[in-house]
Amino acid sequence: MKIGSTFAPTMLASVLSSSLFVNSSAFTCWSRTSSRSFRVASQVLSAEGGGRISSAIPDKDLMGKTTNGGDGGARKKQEKLDTNPPKGTRDFYPEDMRQRTWLFQQWRDVAKTYGFSEYDAPVLESEILYTRKAGEEVTEQLYNFVDKGDRAVALRPEMTPSLARMVMAKKGGLNLPLKWFSIPQCWRYERMTRGRRREHFQWNMDIWGVEGVEAEAELLSSMVDFFERVGLTSEDVGIKVNSRLVIGEVLSRLGIPNEKFAATCVLVDKLEKVPIDAIQDELAELGLDRDVVMELTTVLNNKSIESISSVLGSDSDAVNQLSKLMSLCKSYGIADWIVFDASVVRGLAYYTGIVFEAFDRRGELRAIAGGGRYDKLLETFGGDPTPAAGFGFGDAVIMELLKERDVLPSFESAGIDTVVFAMNPDLYGNAVMVAKALRNAGQSVDVILEEKKTKWVFKHADRIKSRFVVIVAPDEITNGEVSIKDLSCGEQKTVKIDALGEWAKSSMGMTS
Repeated sequence: MKIGSTFAPTMLASVLSSSLFVNSSAFTCWSRTSSRSFRVASQVLSAEGGGRISSAIPDKDLMGKTTNGGDGGARKKQEKLDTNPPKGTRDFYPEDMRQRTWLFQQWRDVAKTYGFSEYDAPVLESEILYTRKAGEEVTEQLYNFVDKGDRAVALRPEMTPSLARMVMAKKGGLNLPLKWFSIPQCWRYERMTRGRRREHFQWNMDIWGVEGVEAEAELLSSMVDFFERVGLTSEDVGIKVNSRLVIGEVLSRLGIPNEKFAATCVLVDKLEKVPIDAIQDELAELGLDRDVVMELTTVLNNKSIESISSVLGSDSDAVNQLSKLMSLCKSYGIADWIVFDASVVRGLAYYTGIVFEAFDRRGELRAIAGGGRYDKLLETFGGDPTPAAGFGFGDAVIMELLKERDVLPSFESAGIDTVVFAMNPDLYGNAVMVAKALRNAGQSVDVILEEKKTKWVFKHADRIKSRFVVIVAPDEITNGEVSIKDLSCGEQKTVKIDALGEWAKSSMGMTS
């Protein structure tokens, strides 16, 4: 029955008695040809069993949103869809996905080489995880909202707080040290520049339960390992290293209390982007004199551990920590990648010790990756202090760098080995059986699903960079054979259908 703008009483009664609506208290129906809607409340639909029950939370204004306010007027002309993704986000077409998959695989291979285990967490987290109230820029860039359960939630801007939550959830049940990695998508509403978007994927590597700089050295080595695997050298990329203990010791000498340490680090990090006058109000709020910050920045302009040692003394914990790390980097064979830079403090309040930041030696791109030690993060969530260190490595800047250095592989090929097509519709069943045999042998096979001309098929095979085309033709099928053309050299030959498995393996360099 065609439902128009009216609904017959008999039809209504029939619907109310239908098992499709059992256990429902109400239903809404509307016509594709009418803007009128009908909401029928029912108290009689309470029989047990039957029907599907939705757990969705109803939107009371749904009809107003979908039927021009439900006023019975003519529906407004549908506006043309904006085909661009939301500002700051990306679509991943097949070639883009091949590129992304390649990058993720490089990260996973390095993590596996270093003995890390992969984990994941929800992209939606409680807002409280990120609002540590230490002046961090990230707290001002949250994609946050109150959900339908009146809970303050946010799309994760970083992964480390989620990791901390997961570790706390086990209540000491995890065996330390742990070495975990993840590749989450992160969201920040920030100003976009080259290599900076409002969403990005990020490789996270973290070590928990190791107090010494051995953890940081292992992390730095894994980062360098990745750079070398993708074709970059220490002439392309450097890694700046510092310790927040340097700042702590300077502040202590200047009489600044320890509770202002984290907030001061956040402000110092901002000085790389804005002049000191721009943060004068924040300095005043912390009770810091301009002269104190100027003296601090003077110390942080030192570019060698020796010069820092002359300021802090040879018995400085910061100097000893940095010296040991540099020695370990020599043992790992990565010393030429490492640069001491006392001005690097990183912008997150939870860092407590060594901090580091990978950078483009030409200075054309923003930071490639960054991380450090965060021993007190669990304490901020009410947990026990636990030694931890890690880094985050975004996908956007590194891809820009690989393109800039012309070391990014081509992703034009869809990874298809063979195209199979039938010369006429009657042979399509044979083509499917041929494709199955090749797939069983390990090949990636694209079957031409529609009737196409031979010229189109070869153009298609060339476009997707397939190496072989298998032609299922009447004469060859009669003889139990197919024709196979190697597009890399133009050679064509016939192969018995029952020998296709062996041919496929030999063509791919495989042995049975």
